Amino acid sequence: MDHPTAPQLHLGKEPGFPGGLISNHSLNGTPELAYGITDWWELGFYAPFAVNSGGQFPSDGAKIRNLFVVPNAEKRDFFYGVNFEFSYQTPPFAQTRYALEVRPIIGVRNKEWEFIVNPIVDFSFGAFGQADFAPAARLARNLGENRFIGIEYYADFGPIGNFLPLQEQSHQIFAVTDFKLGKFDIELGVGYGLTSGSDRLITKAIIGYAFPVPGKEDEASDHPPKSSMFTKTVARQ
Repeated sequence: MDHPTAPQLHLGKEPGFPGGLISNHSLNGTPELAYGITDWWELGFYAPFAVNSGGQFPSDGAKIRNLFVVPNAEKRDFFYGVNFEFSYQTPPFAQTRYALEVRPIIGVRNKEWEFIVNPIVDFSFGAFGQADFAPAARLARNLGENRFIGIEYYADFGPIGNFLPLQEQSHQIFAVTDFKLGKFDIELGVGYGLTSGSDRLITKAIIGYAFPVPGKEDEASDHPPKSSMFTKTVARQ
């Protein structure tokens, strides 16, 4: 999940910092390629971008991530892991050029429900560098046949040890649905900001495809959508 280094006020109609991207009426995208090294280690590469209300197409640099999870996490009642994401950021998106996200993953599930918590810490480096606490959580109902409905929560409290006033913090609730469409994993959601430091209304869509592994049977129909393993969103707050 992408978080700004400063709050965005007035429902996203002003930048969070001088020269920053105005999130109001913007479209954010994050193409990602990922490769599973083992059943507990995955490498990923992101190339995030945005299209602002003026039709400009700024790039947000690039991100590389290492995801470590307990083996066969999608089949466990209790699962855990951690994701490390190192990013190079461009001026419209952040006041610092380099950042590191540390995303612990803790989840429980049964045949009907799943609950996942991400107590995320975002580190940025340089003159404006700081460590932000930006937790996320997900509660979803399993409807069967790889179909889920649920609620996701995303927040940014601000710098650790000096949290922002409540109304300047970012707190957003999303109603989401996950399902498979042929070979594709789909997540759709609508989010609402609860404070003046949050974007008021956000829609999101995540489309995933798992490339078949030569020599192995297609197990895609037995696996839940990847979004059910850990929370993330392509919408920028």
